[in-house]
Parts: sequence; structure tokens; C-alpha cells
Amino acid sequence: MMDSSRQTRVRQAFDDFFATGEPKSPSWVLDLFGHTASTVPAYRDLLAENGIEPASITTFEDFQRLPLLDKANYHERYPLPELCRDGSLTGCDMIAVSSGSSGRPTVWPRALEDELHVARRFEQVLVDGFGADERTTLAVVCFPLGTWVGGLFTQACVRHLAAKGCPITVVAPGNNKAEILRVLPELAPHFEQVVVLGYPPFVKDVVDTGVAEGVDWPAYRIKLVLAGEVFSEQWRDLVSRRAGIADPVRDVASLYGTADSGVLGNETPLSASIRRFLADRPALAREVFGDPRLPTLVQYDPASRFFEVHDGMLVFTADGGIPLIRYRIADEGGLLEHGALLELCARNGFTPPPGPELPFVFLFGRSLFTVSFFGANIYPENVAVGLEQPGISEVVTGKFVVESVEDEDRDRRLRITVETAPGATADAAEVAESIRAQLLRLNSEYAHYVPAERQLPEVVLRPAGDPEHFPTGVKHRYTRRA
Repeated sequence: MMDSSRQTRVRQAFDDFFATGEPKSPSWVLDLFGHTASTVPAYRDLLAENGIEPASITTFEDFQRLPLLDKANYHERYPLPELCRDGSLTGCDMIAVSSGSSGRPTVWPRALEDELHVARRFEQVLVDGFGADERTTLAVVCFPLGTWVGGLFTQACVRHLAAKGCPITVVAPGNNKAEILRVLPELAPHFEQVVVLGYPPFVKDVVDTGVAEGVDWPAYRIKLVLAGEVFSEQWRDLVSRRAGIADPVRDVASLYGTADSGVLGNETPLSASIRRFLADRPALAREVFGDPRLPTLVQYDPASRFFEVHDGMLVFTADGGIPLIRYRIADEGGLLEHGALLELCARNGFTPPPGPELPFVFLFGRSLFTVSFFGANIYPENVAVGLEQPGISEVVTGKFVVESVEDEDRDRRLRITVETAPGATADAAEVAESIRAQLLRLNSEYAHYVPAERQLPEVVLRPAGDPEHFPTGVKHRYTRRA
């Protein structure tokens, strides 16, 4: 049956997107809570289970007492339709999938209205950052295509910018390197600039292969939009040099994106320049971020995505196919006020370029749980199965450490350090083959995101009780930041 109310919602969403747009009222988070409590069966049940009467939530202080959601206590507990408005999937027109910790996919329904909401983040990068409203622009989507969120979602959002009037044309070869290097030289000469969108290690692989094949990257006036992984400023500089990018601050932008709710924030020249300033001052960076690691630093729109921090983990609230109220995504990070961060820069003699007066969010990623490699989340559970196979399990203890490491050429490799059983001898090549087979079987992101030539991990064998990786008497961690 035709849903006429859906037509009204979509028209209103397009009107809002095409208009300049007025900022939401600060009370939008409370409004979203009330609407979700009254229309989403799963959330209504969760509130009842926690003894919460929706009408009692009237202030922001009340809101902060609401239970935190995550995949385990919310998404995985209820049938998919009950997580959506009116207990039905009919209000959603697309399904995105992300790999779960055991290979079981997590399904995230969404609607066109959600794409328009996220398209504003792409607008901030492509239009405000790259001038794509004034220059003819070829957008080359190199994220994997299919059910995974990156490719089709990105393609849709960029096309919405074209519908708004920007002279942008989209081509979507996905993560097919040969096809990218075929279509790009053919199409690029017809445009004033080319924007390549993809996961950092894959984009670098494309650039490096192009250099080896004689591609004239500088002639195409390349810009990069990246997502999925934290990368170093040295990496940004190296790839920029090889791609002929003269200004890495303005012409390379990272997105903070998730399958759960699309793009949550994005780099701007302001945030990128501050990150580069702090990268050269590790003591100051540690003061700002509370950690010796250098996180991704982006800006976000609090009228679109509301962030909190709980026990060092980011928590966000956002509308979507599955409305999420105080959702804990398991990303380590924090929040910084716009004025406070600029004041800190000024005190230390640095004046960044002007940028939007929006707050900052920084994230280290999910280092306690996963390692990101070519945009694929590598879960310890997937690796463990590879070590449990006949012929392997007899010579290893089952302990291991997964790292995504960067070599001298700034290429990413998946390194897995494995503890051998006392007195046993293992073959690193056999262990690597077993792990690869199980990763390909269990993790659809790994199979589709990681190029075939990079899928075999580097396995390093260490004796039982190795003090660096497998010290005795302490709780073992299966992932590590390089």
C-alpha cells in the first residue's frame, strides 16, 4: 500500500537539504528521545525494563540518566523490525551490513532521509573544503560496493550534492584497483579536479600502483576523502607527495563514519592543521588527548549528532532507520570545545586557518576489541578460529596479538604475533594460511575490503611466556596499537 506520509517526509527532507538550513533547537535530543520512546517498540520495552517512564525525561540531566545502548544489550536482543519506527521496516528503503564479531552480520536499515542528513558532512568536505560547488569535480568512489555501508552510501550522498546543483559527477568502480586505474585516466581530463574516496591503505595502494604504471597523478588535481582508520601525518604527507597533492591540509580529509549511523564527523582544514601541529609536539598532544597516541581529530555538528563520553568511550545520539539514544559504539575518544582548543593553540603560538565554529571529537578507534585493516574490522574471535584448526592447535597456545603496522614505505600490513606451545615448533607460513582461510570465511569485510595480495597476514612466532607479548601473571590483550 502506498505510504503518502513517506512522500511528505522525503519532500521535507529534500527541502531542508536544498535550503540553507536553520540549526536545530538545543532540545532536539529530548524531542528525538520522546519520539523514539513513543514509536520504537524495542526502545519502549527497554525503558520499561529499566523502570523509566518516558514522560519523566524532561531535562538534559534526566536524559543523561538514560541507559546506554550497544549492540549486545539492544540491537542483538530484539527482532529487526522492533528496532525501527512503528515496528516495521517499511519506512526504510536500504539495508547496510557490517561484519559482527563472529562473522554474523549486523544489519542497519536506513532511509533516503538519513542519506540527506549525512550528505551535509560530505558537503562540508567537498564544497566547503574542495570548492566542488565552483569546480567541475569527478568523484571516484573506491569504497567496496554491495551491502557494506561505505560504497553505496557514499555514492548516494555525493549524488545528492550533484542534485543540489554542484557540478559533481560520480563514478563508482568500488575497490577494483584495475577498474579504478582504467576509468580514472579516461575521465579525469574532462574535470577540473578529481576526488578519490576510500579506505586509507587501499587508496595508497591505488596511488602507488598508478605511479608504477606511469599515471600522471598531478595532472588530475587529486583530492582525497578517507575513512575507517587512523593514519599518521607522515602517511598524509607521503601519499600527498606521490599523488601530486600540494596542500595535504586542505586536499586530504578524513571522515568519522560508522555503519551504525553514517558519518558522525569530518576533518576540516582547521582540525587537520591542529592535528599536524600537535603531531610535532607529543607532550602537548598528550596533554590535549590524554594519551601518547595521536587520534583522528574531526569536527561534528551537534545539531545532527549529539556526543557524550562515558568511561573514555564515545557515546552518541542520532536519528536514523534505527534511532539510537545514547549509543555506545566502543570507540575510545573524547570531546573538545571549539573555543578551548583554539585558545590552547594560541597559547602555544599557533594560529590555524579559519574553519567552522563546531566542536571537535577525537577517536583512537576500538583498540581494546578490534584492529582496522583496509577498513575491515579484524576481530580476535576470527583469528582464534584459525589457530584452532588441526595441525595448528597442537603447536600454539591460542594466545596471539593482532596489529596493523606501517612499514618504511607507509604501507599497512596485518601482523599477528602467535605464542607457540612450550617445547613445540610451529611453521609461520602454515599458521598464516590457516588464519587467512578463517578470516575469509568468517569476516565478509575482510574478504571484500582487503585486496587479495594483502590478505595473507604476517605471522611472527614467539615462545611461551614471551615477556613483550605474552607476559605471565597479567591479563592478555589480543589487539595492540602499533
